[in-house]
Amino acid sequence: MATPTLEARPTTPPASPPRRRRRDSGAIGRFVERNGAYLFLFPAIAYLAIFTVFPLIRGVLLSFTATKLVNPSGGRPVGMENYEYLLSSDKFWSSVITTLLYTLFTVVFSVGIGTAGALLLNTAFKGRGIIRAIATIPWAVPTVAAALIFVWIYNNEQGILNRTTAALGLGEHGWLVDPKYGLFAVTLATVWKLTPLVMLVMLSALQSVPHELREATWVDGATRFQSFRAVTLPHIMPTVRVITLLMTIWSIRRFEIIFLITGGGPLDVTNTLVVNVYRTAFQDQNLGRAAAIGALGLVLSLLVTVVYFIVEQIQERQESQR
Repeated sequence: MATPTLEARPTTPPASPPRRRRRDSGAIGRFVERNGAYLFLFPAIAYLAIFTVFPLIRGVLLSFTATKLVNPSGGRPVGMENYEYLLSSDKFWSSVITTLLYTLFTVVFSVGIGTAGALLLNTAFKGRGIIRAIATIPWAVPTVAAALIFVWIYNNEQGILNRTTAALGLGEHGWLVDPKYGLFAVTLATVWKLTPLVMLVMLSALQSVPHELREATWVDGATRFQSFRAVTLPHIMPTVRVITLLMTIWSIRRFEIIFLITGGGPLDVTNTLVVNVYRTAFQDQNLGRAAAIGALGLVLSLLVTVVYFIVEQIQERQESQR
């Protein structure tokens, strides 16, 4: 009996699942896909435009008018009259010199002490974490509280500074009433407030320096100072330049700590540009002239920034030629 043969049936591949059609997201979806980055940036741009750019433009336009505080919307255009008055005013140039001196002393001492403190706190010793925490306290203290602390320190009768100088045989001084000490008083308070910030920034820069490079210089017989100059200093110099620029701009526009301690006195020795803006606007009630002082202060800050970028480019060219 013949065995029936099985016919080979052609095998068909399994049917693939139907592809899902990509839904058309529409015009709004395509717009979001193309401009998503700009949408994320829009809140920051709107904030800067509303609270920085618009007031800046409004202030510059105000500087060309004779606007009084009692009638802020009724100022008449006067062209360059406010600027001509300021450029020929001894009081204005005195405030410029005061601002430059205050900025110079504040930046030099805060950056110098802050960098030295960062170098000290970057070394290993017992209790380093506690010392680091204590060193940041001045930066955490509110500016108003810091100003009141120094007002009490400078008090003629009960201040700890006068008691200390008297105990050392140096006599007592009118730190807030004697023109010889006015700039020193506000500079000391500002340096005390800003140094911890510089120290933290410089400490983070020091911790990014490769330890292997320093060890290599020590193996070659270099001293710690030579190792610092050859390895550490080149690594932290960009940070030093940036923090110096920021401290300079912040010092030019600093107001609260100066005004709360001395109010611009005694005898205008602490009357910086920003304090002069406040006095002109709210004491002399001349908003147009105050806006002109602010515009000239802005020019000063821009000049400092331009000088910084010129120095930065020169140093980059020198490094590239090595």
